[in-house]
Amino acid sequence: MPDNAETGSQSTAPLLSVADSRAVVRLNRPREHNRLEPGDLAVLREIFNRIDADSSIRALVLTGTGKSFSSGFHIGALADRLAGKDAAVEDRDAFERMVDRLEALRVPTIAALNGSVYGGATDLALACDFCIGVEGMRLLMPAARLGIVYYASGIRRYVTRLGVAAAKKLFLTAQPIDAAEMLRIGYLDEVVAADGLMSRAEALAATLAANAPLAVAGLKRAINETAVGALDRDALGAVRALCAGSADHAEGVRAWAEKRTPVFAGR
Repeated sequence: MPDNAETGSQSTAPLLSVADSRAVVRLNRPREHNRLEPGDLAVLREIFNRIDADSSIRALVLTGTGKSFSSGFHIGALADRLAGKDAAVEDRDAFERMVDRLEALRVPTIAALNGSVYGGATDLALACDFCIGVEGMRLLMPAARLGIVYYASGIRRYVTRLGVAAAKKLFLTAQPIDAAEMLRIGYLDEVVAADGLMSRAEALAATLAANAPLAVAGLKRAINETAVGALDRDALGAVRALCAGSADHAEGVRAWAEKRTPVFAGR
């Protein structure tokens, strides 16, 4: 798909496309800077469920349409909820559950940030395993300016991935930082020119998808659990045994000995 692609002038719920064992999820409200509406949260959870259930998918790229990655959750919808104007708005934990679902995906995930990122969208990107940004972008976490205390898993992601000092600076000052600072604190893994974003993200996704999927899923889960001091050693032992006896392990060993690229089947 072309870098920073426009899918049309009409704003829609997030879009899913799948090709060559890789999924692309695209936020698609460019006129509203890809803000996330209440109904988008259920759409994203359903997309993530579909990806987890499809064993042919081995990597995910999350990106946006237009000049911004996302302005976060629709503040107007939040205000309506507080005023009791919209009974259909999902409960207050819906955003957190959606982001947690992304973090827990079995496949490796890449946030391809096509522009600036604000509010809850900063945590959406942090829930991905890798994060690539573009020159000239900014990050802003305005929780303190809005009188909001953030939800637990979002604070945990900020602290474990960026460190206490960076988390305090971003949350408590509510001041923006630029791409260079995002790279310095580890929010971004790479910064690229805007016209090279998707090609770089797709190349990384291809690298990830080429590895043994059972091992990738097991390693991802163990690393995430270890990061928060919650490693399930029994589950780790089970997945190690599964992978050791798998056809993919045998294929990997043969390919290594034969000095060729392995072809994994996910079993």
